[in-house]
Amino acid sequence: MTTFVDRVELHVAAGNGGHGCASVHREKFKPLGGPDGGNGGRGGDVILTVDQSVTTLLEYHHSPHRKATNGKPGEGGNRSGKDGQDLVLAVPDGTVVLDKAGNVLADLVGHGTSFVAAQGGRGGLGNAALASARRKAPGFALLGEPGDLGDIVLELKTVADVALVGYPSAGKSSLISVLSAAKPKIADYPFTTLVPNLGVVTAGETVYTIADVPGLIPGASQGKGLGLEFLRHVERCSVLVHVLDTATLESDRDPVSDLDIIEAELREYGGLDNRPRIVVLNKIDVPDGKDLAEMVRPDLEERGYRVFEVSAVAHTGLKELSFALAELVAKARAARPKEEATRIVIRPKAVDDAGFTVTREEDGLFRVRGEKPERWVRQTDFNNDEAVGYLADRLNRLGVEDELMKAGARGGDGVAIGPEDNAVVFDWEPSVSAGAEMLGRRGEDHRLEEARPAAQRRRDREAERDEAQREFDGFEPF
Repeated sequence: MTTFVDRVELHVAAGNGGHGCASVHREKFKPLGGPDGGNGGRGGDVILTVDQSVTTLLEYHHSPHRKATNGKPGEGGNRSGKDGQDLVLAVPDGTVVLDKAGNVLADLVGHGTSFVAAQGGRGGLGNAALASARRKAPGFALLGEPGDLGDIVLELKTVADVALVGYPSAGKSSLISVLSAAKPKIADYPFTTLVPNLGVVTAGETVYTIADVPGLIPGASQGKGLGLEFLRHVERCSVLVHVLDTATLESDRDPVSDLDIIEAELREYGGLDNRPRIVVLNKIDVPDGKDLAEMVRPDLEERGYRVFEVSAVAHTGLKELSFALAELVAKARAARPKEEATRIVIRPKAVDDAGFTVTREEDGLFRVRGEKPERWVRQTDFNNDEAVGYLADRLNRLGVEDELMKAGARGGDGVAIGPEDNAVVFDWEPSVSAGAEMLGRRGEDHRLEEARPAAQRRRDREAERDEAQREFDGFEPF
């Protein structure tokens, strides 16, 4: 059963915004008291947040589909809908967020660091918010916007100070078990370690973490064995430790050739040339191992490596090794830029961006692209003629009609607003108000034009007085 996962594909969906409400206030003796429709609630976001207690992406391997809740629609009485609840997903420290094309969207390092993977849709305005002196009683409301929907890839890169690299069964797991309190699985067959193991080592006043990276063999950087799956865990480490087996039973292997092969794989993977190296000749408790270590040590030191002869079984040479690693880790930490507290950077979408483009495609279709026109189209209820007329007014004020004319559009030409896969297409008429003039003054409730009985009686009396006055003015005395 899988217990460790360091790469998953996650399908995230933010909540949709709630629709606005079209409502008219009613009470006794006041049947048309004006619009009182509330706004829809905002859809919930999907947020990735670093949690130190989480060490694997296993949870998302089993449940890759995650969705935030939708916003509630508005109601009459100026009651706005409830906002959708944000979905916060805990991820391990060192998680990298990528899109399907492999582009890095965020590198989440440090407890509490967060990233909005999918943003919830905004709620639609109710007719109370749309009312104005020109549009006293709108008979429509705006629809809520859909939330972001897409696929992202999460990759875990272990955050450790020291990485142990080497052939399978070189003794890395045994070494990390005696240097720290880690308890990895240890056995005498290749690929015993199937997941990276982390341990904490204390050497004097320095405390550092050490990681056992499994599966490095010739061809690891190309995907052979388990190397490609776990080489990413070396990237964040400050020090690399080559653990070489001096008691291998394979006749075609020796510590120097093992070192050359692993170094070649690290170079092929790339980005690790500047990391300090230490060589550990392990298993010197075996007589042949001790002899072989003494033979190859001068050659390794000539190459500039610091060499330590150790035995994880007999606990030989471990103290010197741990303090040497602590020294390198301390230097690496001192050379790093001073860490600052994670700043929360808010990058809202430019909702007031009036920019748009009008292009003519090969088939003669005119396509309008822009933040505002596309958002307005998404918020329009096309089953409501008054809402369509309101959209036409907004597009006209934005200058879309003028740009269509400049681009050569004529009456009856096809116009699409939005991307190719999700656009609204209509036959354009040069006069944007065409088809909407029959609605009267756009946005008004025709019921407000119906005369109430008292008002009608008053107008009848005024009409009788006017008629009597005209007859009197036209009377000629004898």
